[in-house]
Amino acid sequence: MTNKVKLFGLFGGPILFLFLMMAEGASLSTDAAKVIAIAAWMLTWWITEAVPMAVAALLPLVLFPLTGVLTIDQASAPYGSKYVHLFLGGFLVALAMEKWNLHKRIALNIVLATGSSANRIVLGFMIATAFLSMWISNTATTLMMLPIAGSVIALFKDKIADEKKKKSFAVVLLLGIAYAANCGGMATLVGTPPNAAMAGILSESFGVTVGFGEWMALAFPFTVILLTAVFLVLTKVIYKLGKEQIEGGHELILAERDKLGKMTDGERAVLWVFAFTAALWMLKDVIMHFQNVVDLNDTSIAIAAGIALFLIPGGKEKKSLLEWDDTKKLPWGILLLFGGGLVLADGFKSSGLLTVIVAQLGSFSGNVFLIIIVLAVLALFITEVMSNLALVVLMLPVVAELAIEMGHDPLIFAIPVTLASSCAFMLPMATPPNAIVFASGDITIPQMARAGFLLNIISTLLIGLFCYFFI
Repeated sequence: MTNKVKLFGLFGGPILFLFLMMAEGASLSTDAAKVIAIAAWMLTWWITEAVPMAVAALLPLVLFPLTGVLTIDQASAPYGSKYVHLFLGGFLVALAMEKWNLHKRIALNIVLATGSSANRIVLGFMIATAFLSMWISNTATTLMMLPIAGSVIALFKDKIADEKKKKSFAVVLLLGIAYAANCGGMATLVGTPPNAAMAGILSESFGVTVGFGEWMALAFPFTVILLTAVFLVLTKVIYKLGKEQIEGGHELILAERDKLGKMTDGERAVLWVFAFTAALWMLKDVIMHFQNVVDLNDTSIAIAAGIALFLIPGGKEKKSLLEWDDTKKLPWGILLLFGGGLVLADGFKSSGLLTVIVAQLGSFSGNVFLIIIVLAVLALFITEVMSNLALVVLMLPVVAELAIEMGHDPLIFAIPVTLASSCAFMLPMATPPNAIVFASGDITIPQMARAGFLLNIISTLLIGLFCYFFI
């Protein structure tokens, strides 16, 4: 955002808040009007990036008690939600993987396994990126994959004479990495912030629990389908890469892996913690079915893994796998953003604002499939210019309440919005992975928009069909 836009948003947010506070609608209760004013201020700061998003997420701690909508105890409780701590534990496991270079070893081994033709190299990079994005930050994954991709692109340019093929390969590989990072995060609750926000809002405001294994059982197959569609669109429809072998491609990736050396004791220990944590998340319900001695839950598993990383030595140095100084790299702002989103959802519900909004949408409550498509389109195209987490925070309480009013489970509308919020393929500013690959200089906005628009349409249809028939 430009400085002028940020300055406009900085003052525009509080001015809009005061204007809405003084212009309470006749059809709204006083509390509902106050929540609209608070949401407008937060949304203005989020869209214009006038302040860091985490700072805007702290506004409810001031404004809800100040306006009397919620007490300070009610407003502050969501910042300590179990879903905030679930993501904290997931962040710690991801941080350890990055610290010990385990994520890079996993990625390079996946790429090596897929082959050295142009198509297969793209496929390998996409699978590796998507897998890592299920567990660690989409941004960190993309940043790690980019220099490796740059080396492969340089090799391709040296070995292939056709200029058009050179450019096409670079565009496809970079877009494939960015889009795979976006897709991979959808598969787990800790993969991307909107997923955890969805689970938190549904649990705390609607009493609907979405477990790690339950979400993965639903979202992982969809991720595989979407990732396949992305690969086919990029390599068969838009750019049509050939199957020619890239001489030296396999050796280049092998050399990158060899630079890592043998797996260290620390790496091996992090791998065990990661594998054990993921297994517990996925098998929790099965374990609980056969015993009632311990109560396993996703958050406790995540935090236990995080604590273990500070206790387990990393090898001969006897240092632990994680030290407290390492936590400086944690995205603490995302955790505050979660809390702000959850308390805003509480305000929507407790003030009666959801009831008012849903009443206005009552005339639209006809064909469920059509509503799913419309919600997916709205979420998908709005997230091209707005944070996907902020979008989910604002839309989810409304669509969940709409589903309940229509006599359906809130998941029927909540899941399409959540999935669609991660399908921003068109613009560089839509997601950090998009921005990172665009900054490489090998991709233009028209190239990203061309592929992204088609993928947005395909994503909408896939989300509509998948959610209607499987949820």
